[in-house]
Amino acid sequence: MEDLSISGTTIKSDAGDLCDGGIRSRRVEIVKAVSAICICLSCIYALSYAQAGDALQSSIRLQTEVGHKAIQSQQQVDRLFDEKQRLLHEYKQTLSELQSLQRYDSHLQKMVSAQEQKIIALEQQLEEIRVTHREVIPLMSRMTETLQRFVELDVPFLLEERRLRVKRLQELLDLPDVSVAEKYRQVMEAYQVETEYGRTIEVYQGKLDAAGRTRTVDFLRIGRLALIYRSLDRSEAGIWNQKQRSWQSLSDDYHSSLNRGFRIAKKQVAPDLLKLLVPAPQVLQ
Repeated sequence: MEDLSISGTTIKSDAGDLCDGGIRSRRVEIVKAVSAICICLSCIYALSYAQAGDALQSSIRLQTEVGHKAIQSQQQVDRLFDEKQRLLHEYKQTLSELQSLQRYDSHLQKMVSAQEQKIIALEQQLEEIRVTHREVIPLMSRMTETLQRFVELDVPFLLEERRLRVKRLQELLDLPDVSVAEKYRQVMEAYQVETEYGRTIEVYQGKLDAAGRTRTVDFLRIGRLALIYRSLDRSEAGIWNQKQRSWQSLSDDYHSSLNRGFRIAKKQVAPDLLKLLVPAPQVLQ
């Protein structure tokens, strides 16, 4: 019975040893399998990490490139915006200059039109001047002839002076180097002098041709109303009768008034009324 027990124990021990060896073998296999799996996982992880790193680097590079391109695009947009603003400013400035030039051109057109009208008017005036020039020469000649006849038919005061003035006018009209305007001015000046004679009073000495003899006397001219002479010794006086065209003696009744008239003409006394023999007014036919 004991042998059996021992044997049983031995059998049981061998069986246990067999079981422990199997377990240890399985454990080793499991460890090896796990190690292999870990190694595979490590390889896979390393490979995945390397791939992830490459992807990250690629992503970073792509993001960087996108950023650079975005910056370039923004810079291009900014340049285009600045160019647009510059072109817009130039356009507005050009438009303003165009409007200003259009207004200036309109002003010039008005000026040109006005000048053309003025040129037409000046040409008409020149034509009128040419016509007037052709007509004024004969007119001045007639005026001089009329003045000459007027002097000869007028009251005979300052005859030499007045005749000399008319003679100079006649000579002036024949001078080619004197302008028409100057000729006309001197003709009108001679008429003005003759006109002034009718509004002034004066005393002068001159030659008197009367009664067949010539003598020096004092003359008193009162406009063209009266021409009176008085001898130098004041013993004789006379007045020109324009109607009879001769001298008419004055009586002693006029001597006092005549003396006052000479003094008034010399501005020795204030103007006053004079009692003189003058021709009565006549009605022109």
